[in-house]
Amino acid sequence: MAAVSFAAAQADTFYTEILAEQTVWAVCDVEGFPAPLNGDGQRSMPFWSKRSRAQKVIDTVAAYTAFEPTPIPLSEWRDRWLPGLAADGLLVGLNWSGAAATGYDLTPGDAQTALHAREIPT
Repeated sequence: MAAVSFAAAQADTFYTEILAEQTVWAVCDVEGFPAPLNGDGQRSMPFWSKRSRAQKVIDTVAAYTAFEPTPIPLSEWRDRWLPGLAADGLLVGLNWSGAAATGYDLTPGDAQTALHAREIPT
């Protein structure tokens, strides 16, 4: 139950922050954007809701030290990145953290749905 609660909190923070900032953060190097295998053997591309979150992974996880934080306008992420990730069969990682840079992964369609639900005024 704790893992579900943590994942829900992680996702909620991600959407709240990207809507406030209108920016999503990725990391890239000269070879592009990483999409490592997650614990279930599926490829997932990580995104962060703040530059500082992406930078912390770069600073603390050896596999990410060659990467640079890269801002993506929220509208571009929603309209171009999510459909592209879906077409490529990749998952979306939200605010990965910790020693292994892992976290909550979901389909691009689920990310789109959750983002849309938070954009609608209640």
